[in-house]
Amino acid sequence: MKNQIARFVLAASLVALPGLLQAQPSAHYVPGAEGILGASLPPPGVYLRDYNYFYWADQLNGPSGNNVIPKNFPFNAFVYANVPRLVWITDFKFLGGNVGVDGFLPLAYQHVEAGGYNSSTFGIGDFYGAGNMSWHIKQFDFAIASGVYAPTGDSGKPPTTRIGLGYWTFMQTAAATWFIDPEKTWAVSAVNRYEFNTEQSDTDITPGDTYTLDWGVSKKLMKVIDLGAAGYYQTQVTGNSDGSPFSRVAAVGPEVVVAFPNQMLFVSLRYNYEFMADNRMQGNAITMTLTKRF
Repeated sequence: MKNQIARFVLAASLVALPGLLQAQPSAHYVPGAEGILGASLPPPGVYLRDYNYFYWADQLNGPSGNNVIPKNFPFNAFVYANVPRLVWITDFKFLGGNVGVDGFLPLAYQHVEAGGYNSSTFGIGDFYGAGNMSWHIKQFDFAIASGVYAPTGDSGKPPTTRIGLGYWTFMQTAAATWFIDPEKTWAVSAVNRYEFNTEQSDTDITPGDTYTLDWGVSKKLMKVIDLGAAGYYQTQVTGNSDGSPFSRVAAVGPEVVVAFPNQMLFVSLRYNYEFMADNRMQGNAITMTLTKRF
């Protein structure tokens, strides 16, 4: 009986491996990649954003949100990713908004130990490219984007810690920031993303569509510091083609953003604690993002 439980937990944990920087096998987008003021795109210019993402978990939840790992059964997962993202906001306007493009190609290290399975992989993930439009109107910033993830990373059938997911994803984004006071020291930001997935080449399974909300509430201090709370909610909207159960997760935590005007540099540090998860791992994430304008 113990061996049967161990095999079941191992299989479940490997299905829930961090796929491209996260513990969510049906989504390319990493929940919590953006935090406070995440919906506000910058003015025209060329920017480099360097995301440093750490995720760790020792808990795997079932459909009721309870940990299904038996006592004394070794299970832990760790992910580190470096994601350089190039953003170009042009002076060209369409429908009153600035037109821009952006893209990134992640590098990631993934490690999973589950029972007798112990594997680590470092490699290139799936490329993402998108076009975007942004508006800045009095107390509001708005942005929309349309992009695609290409399966450029190495992928494989479970069990695997390979970085790529092995399928194409088309992602649509709509985002808004509301500056509550006239001085724009208080802000509420929300970034909505919807992913349409294609068939996974290694398994012939089509993951269900996924919706993600990244949100943040912030207060500007001393003109160069923004302090606040940020969180995320990610859930499958449609089922996987193999009939496997839906997964979802929610998290919250503090964030600070510091600006260095003379260097045209911004540094953000964010911690997210996952307080709810169904049919996936539940853990913690730390994201440090450097943004440089050229």
